[in-house]
Amino acid sequence: AAAAFAIPWLRAVLLWGSAAYLLYLASKIALAGARIAFIHPERAPGIWAGIALQAINPKAYGVNTAFFSGFPFMPGALATETALKFLIMNVIWIPIHLLWLWAGVALRGLDLAPATQRVINAGMAAAMLAVVVLAAQAQF
Repeated sequence: AAAAFAIPWLRAVLLWGSAAYLLYLASKIALAGARIAFIHPERAPGIWAGIALQAINPKAYGVNTAFFSGFPFMPGALATETALKFLIMNVIWIPIHLLWLWAGVALRGLDLAPATQRVINAGMAAAMLAVVVLAAQAQF
């Protein structure tokens, strides 16, 4: 964050690069037609693939960096503060990840009509576009 704020053009490049990527993903989702999943892996990813994905997840690095460095509340007890932040993260993220897992499995098992799948895709694409608009507004 310090580098991005210290170099104004870098901040803009990262913002617009992120927005372009989200627009690309939104278009892939919107144009997936009657398929909810637009990526069909040859085999289902396992636990190690999920762990590896988190190790290279730039969103996680951004969130964790902001959380751990941007919100100090126990400056005299760094170890206690870090342990509490890990606890807070897991109390929030573990249920959210399990909910997303359940939602994905449940949605896939519904055998929805093609029109319904298109509506879901349009809604997901619209939500992603809303994020891009919010990010752009925050920039200006």
